[in-house]
Amino acid sequence: MQSVSQGFVGLITRFGKFYKIVDPGLTKINPVTERLIKVDIKIQLADIPQQVIMTKDNVNVHIDSVLYWHIINPSQATFGVSDVTSALIERTQTTLRHILGMRVLQELIENREAIGEEIQEVIDGPARQWGVKVESVLIKDITFSKELQESLSSAAQAKRMAESKVIGAQAEVDSAKLMRAAADILNTPAAMQIRYLETMTGMAKGSNTRVIFMPTQQNGQDMTPLQANQWEQMAKQ
Repeated sequence: MQSVSQGFVGLITRFGKFYKIVDPGLTKINPVTERLIKVDIKIQLADIPQQVIMTKDNVNVHIDSVLYWHIINPSQATFGVSDVTSALIERTQTTLRHILGMRVLQELIENREAIGEEIQEVIDGPARQWGVKVESVLIKDITFSKELQESLSSAAQAKRMAESKVIGAQAEVDSAKLMRAAADILNTPAAMQIRYLETMTGMAKGSNTRVIFMPTQQNGQDMTPLQANQWEQMAKQ
C-alpha cells in the first residue's frame, strides 16, 4: 500500500506504461509490475529570471516577474513534457521580450497589470497543450540605469515646476479680473455716494469741526441754489 497526500494525485504505470490516475489517500499497487508517481496539482510559483529588455522607444529596462500556474492534466504534464516548469519559464521570457518590446516606457510603467494579463493570455494557450493552466503573470519590478533614473527625475521635476507656473499665472489672471470687477463696482454712483458719506462722517468726528452734509444729487438731479440755501439754514440752527 502507498499513500497520496492531499493536493497531489497519483499516476500508476504498469510495465512502464501509464495505466490510471488515483486520488489522494491509500492505494494498492503491485511493486513488481506497477509504479506510483505523485504529481503536485496545487498552484505553484515560478520566478522568472531577470531580463534586460529594450522598449519601443529604445530604453533598456530590467524586468523581474513571476508566474503562477498549476497542473490540470497530470498525465500530459508528466509524460508529454520533459520539464514543464522550465518550458513555462522559457515561454514566459520569450513572450515578455516580444510584448514589452512593442511598448514605450511610459506605457509599460502605467499599464503594468494589463500587460501582465496580456502575457498570461498568450502563454496559456501553449501551456494547456502541456496539461498546465497559467493563472497569472505578475511584473514585480521595473528598474532602470542610474542615468535614466536621474533623467526621469529631472523631467518630473520640470513638469511640476511648469504646472506650478501655470497655476500661478492663472491665479494672477483671476486676481486681476476680481480687481477690475471691484473697480467697476466702486465707480458706480451708489458706491461713490457711500464713500462720500463715510468721508464726511469721519470729518465730523473731529473736535471743533462743523460738517454740513449736502447730497450732491436728489432724485438723479443736481441740487438747485434754493435747495442748497435751505440745507445751509438748517445746519446753522
